Amino acid sequence: MVVFSACIEMLFTDVPLVERVARAAGTGVQGVEFWGVQGKDVSGLCQAAQKYHLRVTAFACGVPLTDPSKADRVDEDLAQAIALAKRYGIGAITVTTGNRMPHLDQETQEASVIRGLRAAREEAERAMVSLNVELLNTKVDHAGYFLDHMAPAVRIVTAVGSPAVRILYDIYHAQIMEGNLIDTIRQHRDQIGYYHVADVPGRHEPGTGEIHYARVMQAIAEGGRDTVVGLEFRPQGGAEASGDAVRKALAILRG
Repeated sequence: MVVFSACIEMLFTDVPLVERVARAAGTGVQGVEFWGVQGKDVSGLCQAAQKYHLRVTAFACGVPLTDPSKADRVDEDLAQAIALAKRYGIGAITVTTGNRMPHLDQETQEASVIRGLRAAREEAERAMVSLNVELLNTKVDHAGYFLDHMAPAVRIVTAVGSPAVRILYDIYHAQIMEGNLIDTIRQHRDQIGYYHVADVPGRHEPGTGEIHYARVMQAIAEGGRDTVVGLEFRPQGGAEASGDAVRKALAILRG
């Protein structure tokens, strides 16, 4: 079963964050997600989601995993994020790795990322929370970000060796960096714990660009297991067009 979740950081931005939950509920999604928790009324968001029979599927936690000198901060931030997710019944945390460290080689930085995720894996397993390490593109949106290709992401989650640590495969970012979307999904579906969708170019809703989302979704569905697909795009028509953009996207994604 595929659960579709609206990223309320990019959708319905013409109203306050908690009010966006109600807007999302009228589109046909089953969940909502958001980015970092700093300054947010997480309790209010979760109560609104419950009121409208939606799940809060994920929130983001950016940690400097690539920096070995910040291991204590990494451990503390991930522990706090897992505790928050457990408290509110949120099943996934989107983990971003931080930027490349210019003075450190690839192997040292990968080892630092692996160490941080290993330190958090047992608590994540106990809490039944998935830590999904996100790939971002470095060509358009996130210059300097560390994890921008699938191969190192696979090495990292394989080395961590936990069912609670997987990859967030953002199809927009992956198309910009590597393409080969369907073969990548089929080859690594067991390492992928969550998906994000947006079209290329522009990061608008599916159906506005070059990605054949009907076929991509077929590849995702072939796995036969439950997964979440987050709608993380900017509506081509602006914030006020969010509802129509989500409904049109769902029509394409559901086939």
